[in-house]
Amino acid sequence: MRLILVLFYFSFFKYLILIIGSPVFAYLSEKTEAIIEGKEHSFNWPELKKDCIRSIKLAMRNCGWQSVYLIALILLSFFPVVGWITPVIALLMECYYFGFSMLDYSYARANLTPSQSIAFTGRHKGLAIGNGVLFYIMHILIVLAPAYAIVSATLSVHKVKNN
Repeated sequence: MRLILVLFYFSFFKYLILIIGSPVFAYLSEKTEAIIEGKEHSFNWPELKKDCIRSIKLAMRNCGWQSVYLIALILLSFFPVVGWITPVIALLMECYYFGFSMLDYSYARANLTPSQSIAFTGRHKGLAIGNGVLFYIMHILIVLAPAYAIVSATLSVHKVKNN
C-alpha cells in the first residue's frame, strides 16, 4: 500500500514536469526528427504552441486515467497475494502512460489525431512501456531524463513509421 502511494505521488510530480516542460520537449522532438531525416529545422511558434496544448491535454488525460487505475490497484493491494504484485502492475502502468506522453510528440507531427494516437499506442504497448521504463529509470538517475526519453521516443516512432 505504501509503495503504491509513493508511486502515486511520484507520478503526479512527473506529470507536472511533462506539462511544464512541454515546450522544450516539443522543440526537442522536432529537432531530433529533422536531424534524423537530414532536413533543416525551422522554428515555428504556432506549431510549437499547438504541440504544447496537445501534450498538456494528453498529459492531463493520462494522469486522470492513471489515477483511476491506481485507485483500483490500491483497493486490490488489500488482498493477500494479489497485493504483492500490485506495485509491479502500477509501475508498468506508469511506464506505459509516461512513454505514451513522450511518443505523442512524434505522433502529432505524423498528423495523427489524439484518438488515432491513443489507438496506435494501444497497438504498440511495448513501445510505450519500453520508452516509459527508460524515462522512469533515467528520472531516478539523471535530471535530464525527459530530454533523453523524448529523443528515444522520436527515434523509435521514426523506426516504426518507416517499417
